[in-house]
Amino acid sequence: MTVAYLNGEFQQLEDIRISPLDRGFLFADGVYEVIPVYSGRLFRADAHLQRLERSLAAIRIEDSLGRDGWHALVEELVERNGGGYQALYLQVTRGAAPRDHAFPAGVSPTVFAMTRTIDSDPHSPALHAVIRPDIRWSRCDIKSVALLGNVLLRQEAQDAGAAEAIMIRDGVLTEGTATNVFVVGGDGLRTPPKSAHILGGITRDLLIELCHDADIDCREEPITEAELRGAEEIWVTSSTKEVVPVVRLDGDPVGAGVPGPQWQRVHGLFQDFKRRLVRGDVD
Repeated sequence: MTVAYLNGEFQQLEDIRISPLDRGFLFADGVYEVIPVYSGRLFRADAHLQRLERSLAAIRIEDSLGRDGWHALVEELVERNGGGYQALYLQVTRGAAPRDHAFPAGVSPTVFAMTRTIDSDPHSPALHAVIRPDIRWSRCDIKSVALLGNVLLRQEAQDAGAAEAIMIRDGVLTEGTATNVFVVGGDGLRTPPKSAHILGGITRDLLIELCHDADIDCREEPITEAELRGAEEIWVTSSTKEVVPVVRLDGDPVGAGVPGPQWQRVHGLFQDFKRRLVRGDVD
């Protein structure tokens, strides 16, 4: 049975109750974060919690726990759920109040956290993707619980027999519905630069670091739709997917239609980082 957390108390997940007047339910007025755990060790916890702090500040919700409080919470939640390999989900909403668009006064945020088990050795299966227009709002850098645009586009991908939709805004690549995107082409390895139109992924940032450390030229640059369609390799990254090659795009093969050599190398670097994290050699 899964132990979860709500507003200062640890409870069984199935016993958690949240008010129907919570603004997360009524307005999607909240933010969230997901932190992988490998063999009981949190993956880049500080970077994830910094992003949570930025998201809270961006929508003007008080951070009622602070960095030390979040660290204590997530570490205890991991321990209560047996360590091992988990994905921690954290969500903070503005709280419960009579329904009105304006911010309510004197309301405490709702703080919720839960966990689920993940595979200890994901085999990163190659996936198919489709290209779709980016229909989301203009502050995608905030990790908001308002994900309807992402949900609709992911379902379009599923309906087309694909696992992910890769989005284009004003002729350039932004990201996937729940992933960042890397492209290998004639100009080397590239990923879109951070902006209000993408969520800067923690796994994305680590891959850039690992590439630089391995003398792999990885640049943050705009990528046009034409460059995306003509790529030799495409990868998508996220905290739970890690690094996954895209082998078909809109039904056409990407490169040779199989995971490419650059992906093989960078995927190996990421798996090596995980092993070092489990040993305690890196944070």
